Amino acid sequence: MNEPLAEALERLPHGPGFRFIDRLLTLHPGRSGEATYRVKGDEPFLSGHFPGQPIFPGVLLVEAGAQLGGIVAQSDPEIAPLKDLRLTSIRSVKITGTARPGEIIHLHALITGRLGNLVQAQVKAAVEGMIVMQGEVTLSGEAQPVGG
Repeated sequence: MNEPLAEALERLPHGPGFRFIDRLLTLHPGRSGEATYRVKGDEPFLSGHFPGQPIFPGVLLVEAGAQLGGIVAQSDPEIAPLKDLRLTSIRSVKITGTARPGEIIHLHALITGRLGNLVQAQVKAAVEGMIVMQGEVTLSGEAQPVGG
């Protein structure tokens, strides 16, 4: 690994209210990574999804995978980080389960391609060893000028 895991996690631009990665477990810069997110139960969106029986929204499982994909892509030692990297496309996503308060979501992201300002990644999420989401995401950003 070329940089400490904690430093790579700090590259995530999302604020605490929309960060779905607590711990970065492994990072193979520019190639793949694994992370976890523990569903705390006090996340504001859980009160309405669903009242009395809160579950982590499937769309946020995709977002968590995209966040990890962004960390992996931005850590590539041979390619400069992209400015304002964002989720721009999802494909072939299947949401086959969810997570409840107290459960840990285990995330995996594998960069499968890069072309200019586009990054493609396969992402998946598992809870207690069962895959609950898998699919492909595309991230895009702006190339930064040399030295900037």
